[in-house]
Amino acid sequence: MHHPFTHRLLLLASVAACLAWLGPQPALAQRDNGPIKIGVVSEFAAVVGEAIAKGAELAAANINAHGGINGRKLEIIAYDDHSSAAEAVRDFQRLAEQDHVSAIITTFISEVALAIEPWAARLHIPTLTPAAASNLISKQVHDRYSQYKYMFEGWFPSPILAQSVCDSSRDTLVKELHLSTAAIVSEDADWTKPLDATYEKCLPKAGLKVVDFVNFNPDTTDFTPIFNHIEGKNPNVMIMGIAHVGVQPTAQWYSQRVPIAMAGINAQASNNTFWKDTNGATEGVITQTGSAPGVALSPTTLAVQKAYVDKYHNFPAFTGFTAYDGTMAFAEAMKRANSTDPDKVVAEMEKTKFEGSVGHYEFYGRTDEFTHALKYGPGYATGIFVQWQNGKQVCVWPTDKCTNKLEFPSFVKLPQ
Repeated sequence: MHHPFTHRLLLLASVAACLAWLGPQPALAQRDNGPIKIGVVSEFAAVVGEAIAKGAELAAANINAHGGINGRKLEIIAYDDHSSAAEAVRDFQRLAEQDHVSAIITTFISEVALAIEPWAARLHIPTLTPAAASNLISKQVHDRYSQYKYMFEGWFPSPILAQSVCDSSRDTLVKELHLSTAAIVSEDADWTKPLDATYEKCLPKAGLKVVDFVNFNPDTTDFTPIFNHIEGKNPNVMIMGIAHVGVQPTAQWYSQRVPIAMAGINAQASNNTFWKDTNGATEGVITQTGSAPGVALSPTTLAVQKAYVDKYHNFPAFTGFTAYDGTMAFAEAMKRANSTDPDKVVAEMEKTKFEGSVGHYEFYGRTDEFTHALKYGPGYATGIFVQWQNGKQVCVWPTDKCTNKLEFPSFVKLPQ
């Protein structure tokens, strides 16, 4: 006579044997054939944040129009984090644990990306930031690869951004305009510390002697004392490092007729709304960005520009392009892996090589300083520099793709 517990064991063993013989069950098969989900966490009220979700949606539409990911549709699930690190982490957890996404495209804010990064590691979710610039993001991947390998930067870390400013300044401000002195002016934030350190090294090599360095609180509302101080040092150009602020320093620079050119990185000036936001005070401002109307950085750039404008009726912030490319990179990695297994996806992401909308798209490797960040330089993506002229952004660098000459308001004094 068998004990009742033995009967239960025999029954369970019998059921297990039947299931093994039948193969995958319908529910599992349906899930395997269902859509692959990629999450988005960003701030929808910001122009750069809104473009992230739209860029990912545009990429998904393109992928689905061409057969999806090995026959499976790609679905985007987007949440608004309202620029809150705590809310972003909750959204990230919800996407991973409730929505069962296979990858996540996330914020443009470095502080928020750094809050998310440990959760990408803990939950094994391949994650890409399309704009956050802190070099700590890639440093953690480099230093603790086995733990943090799930994080990718779909744009340049701060030291590389600074190098691009120096490269463009050499070709335009120094060679064309014969400027020779600069003041570094930046906000106090995670992303600007390595930016400023690289500025101080590479600007002199580009031909610009650094005569002043001002680091201000992002909550600053009156820039008059700062501009007065800088004028006393008489630089030819202010090399900016600002993203959390933009309108106020630009408006005051223009209204007070500060006679010093404004260049470098004024992230808000990369938005196509910035002319309206500043009532035209951005005339003559130069900034680094990822794309500009009509500028072909790769064979795919103009097609993506057109598709975005056709769908959303406006030209996107550069994060629309970097989120598009990041989504395409995830999709291609999943195709090659024939899997959404996170470790397999990461391994394929590391092999990424394609012509993205912002240029040749490839990541730095495990032994590189900026592990899993977007590669920069000739033959890769470089970003571009635009100047606001008569209400429009015109591309002024790289000089092999942009032929527009620099123009400044009459109050800006240039060397004769």
